[in-house]
Amino acid sequence: MAQDMEYVISVEAAGTLDGLLRERVKRTPHAVAYRDFNTKHGNWRDYTWAQIDHQVARWQAALIRDGLKAGDRVAVMLRNSPEWVIFDQAALGLGLVVVPLYTQDRPDNVAYILNDSGCTVLLFGTQAQWKTFSEVRGQLGGLVRILTVEPLDSAAGVPDDPRLSDIDHWLPEAGGETQHVARDPDALATIVYTSGTTGRPKGVMLSHMNILSNAYAGLQRLTVRSDDSFLSFLPLSHTFERTCGYYLTIMCGATVAYSRGIPQLAEDLGVIRPTLLISVPRIYERIWGAIRAKLDEGPPMRKKLFMTAVDVGYARFEHAQGRGPWKASFLLWPLLNKLVASKVLARLGGRMRAAMSGGAALPPEISRVFIGLGLPVLQGYGLTETSPIACANSPEDNLPASVGTALAGIQVRIGENNALLIKGPNVMMGYWNNEPATRAMIQPDGWLNSGDTARIDETGHVFITGRIKEIIVLSNGEKLPPVDMENAILRDPLFEQVMILGEGKPYLSVIVVPAVTPVPVITMPT
Repeated sequence: MAQDMEYVISVEAAGTLDGLLRERVKRTPHAVAYRDFNTKHGNWRDYTWAQIDHQVARWQAALIRDGLKAGDRVAVMLRNSPEWVIFDQAALGLGLVVVPLYTQDRPDNVAYILNDSGCTVLLFGTQAQWKTFSEVRGQLGGLVRILTVEPLDSAAGVPDDPRLSDIDHWLPEAGGETQHVARDPDALATIVYTSGTTGRPKGVMLSHMNILSNAYAGLQRLTVRSDDSFLSFLPLSHTFERTCGYYLTIMCGATVAYSRGIPQLAEDLGVIRPTLLISVPRIYERIWGAIRAKLDEGPPMRKKLFMTAVDVGYARFEHAQGRGPWKASFLLWPLLNKLVASKVLARLGGRMRAAMSGGAALPPEISRVFIGLGLPVLQGYGLTETSPIACANSPEDNLPASVGTALAGIQVRIGENNALLIKGPNVMMGYWNNEPATRAMIQPDGWLNSGDTARIDETGHVFITGRIKEIIVLSNGEKLPPVDMENAILRDPLFEQVMILGEGKPYLSVIVVPAVTPVPVITMPT
């Protein structure tokens, strides 16, 4: 079903990411924007778009009072919450550049990012976070303001630092009108640092247009309505969640509820009952792990009934996609749905109509289970450097083994060494203070080398086949991609992580991390 774009805020109407919120407040000021759990009172709170806008004005007034000006960098190291959005929008509206940080990142890594980006403000969630930075505080001289959402408690041994304040004391009572200094869609909006697996993290520079165009293209691939509800648990420091679970939802007016965390995810799914879910493969793997463990513990007939439901459901899916014939077994689906599928999906809230997976490859056998149970799992592909989505499947054209086709306005092709090349308005501005790395990533004609190897079939579907740098060259000259072997080993529930080694050797070796019993994402019905 194609997206009805009439109620969606266009890229032109928004202009900038803060302009996106400005336009949403104009259109639906009293609609519910966010839901968050109040730990003090033990209940969920709703925030309207107008209430969020009012808070943005207060934060802007405080930032202006501290002397912040357009172009300055500010960092946020906070769990997903309305405060994350408010800080981001307040900064963007003043022309500031936002640097998101992972809440569990190492202090030395955070110190490097803060110094490399030249951040002047850092927002924490709790004073306990700040206390963990004791060994690197001497490296944070560039910060002029350090903030915590949690009220400071002098009895808790918080270091005496004139830069440190909690938001209750820092924010003014009122902020007046929300400001929108940034008017240039091509201006730098955020610097997102990569994981740094091959050295120090690199700061990916994304403009307002990079992200806006990507969110809009995403809405052309999957219908998202104003009455849809998201449950947000991937960190907003992850560009996948930030673009699709934050800016995209403002664009279409959907509601976002912030999960309390993975341990409470099962309960939050039952309370919020989301209609759409954004996740990485690990969550789907954990749900399937819980299902499989329950089935293995039960009678063989229960397992056979479950797998029959999956087989019939997946065959129905293939038929609906035009890739498989009608089968007489489809007549069993109403019964199988009642006995199996509907009970499993009820544990996910019972209203979910699609689930998006990105950030890594989703094993086909896992997507097969969820699709067979009636939940369309849509795999996509992208990088932080592409804002992030380059390709994605749609409900009408869903080939689970692929990562879908290129989004509208984005081009993909296969380059040297089977590298996947990407070009479009979503491609980053470059790396912060790292022109050599930028030149190595983006060709003069604008094509970005993803570093992943791929193939593209005749229908335009992209299949990721590995990483260029992961090709193992044995001492006899034979070249082997380790991904397929690693995935084959990971199919055994005994293993949590696997890495194949053998560069320059006449043989292959494997390092494995055995699986431990995880906190289940959902509990399974009997």
